[in-house]
Amino acid sequence: MSKNIPDKVSNRLTLYHSILAEYIEKGHEYISSPQIAQRLSIDDSQVRKDFKLLNNAGKCRVGYIVKELKDSIEKTLGFAKAKDAFIVGAGHLGLALAKYDNFNSYGLNILALFDNDPHKIDIQVNNKQIFHISKLPNLAQRLNVDIAILTVPRQYAQEVADYLIDSNIKYIWNFTPAVLDVPPHIKVWNENLIASFLQFACKEIA
Repeated sequence: MSKNIPDKVSNRLTLYHSILAEYIEKGHEYISSPQIAQRLSIDDSQVRKDFKLLNNAGKCRVGYIVKELKDSIEKTLGFAKAKDAFIVGAGHLGLALAKYDNFNSYGLNILALFDNDPHKIDIQVNNKQIFHISKLPNLAQRLNVDIAILTVPRQYAQEVADYLIDSNIKYIWNFTPAVLDVPPHIKVWNENLIASFLQFACKEIA
C-alpha cells in the first residue's frame, strides 16, 4: 500500500472499487459521489473525503472519471503489485477460496493448496494443485512466497501457524477462529467469520 490508509477507509475504497468496476462493465464514463454514497447508504461528504486521499479531483457537475478513479484506488491499495500466496487447509473453506477467481483482480495470486489428507494430494482445484503440507517449505523458498491463507480446523491452527513461520511465511491471513500466538515480526490478519456474523446479527436482526 503506497499510503498509510486507515482500515475503515481501505474497506470503503474496496467497495468503491467494486462499484467502479460495475460502471465500467456498463459503459459509464463518469460517476458522482452522491451516486456512490447512495449505493452504500453513507454520506457523500465521506466519499469525497476518502477520494481526497487519492489525489483524484472530480469535475464540477460531471463527477469523477470512472477509469481514472478505479486506477487511483488500485494504485493506492497496491492492487497493481501482484502478491503470491498459498492456501493451507483444503477443506470446504479452503477449496471455496481457491475457486474464487476475483482475487486476481485485486493482485492476489493463489498458487497452490496444502493439506495432510492423502486422499486430497495431487488433486487440481481451479488449476491449482493440492500438495502435502511437507512440500510447503521447499515451494515457499523456490517460489518466494511469504503469504499463507490459513483455513485449517481451529485445534490445529497454532501448530500449523508455527510450521508456516518456520517455513519463512511472514504474513498469515487467518480464517480460523483461533487467536494465534506469533512473534512480533509475523503479521496476522484475522478473518473471524463468526464475529462478523454476530456483529451483523446484533445490529440488523435483533
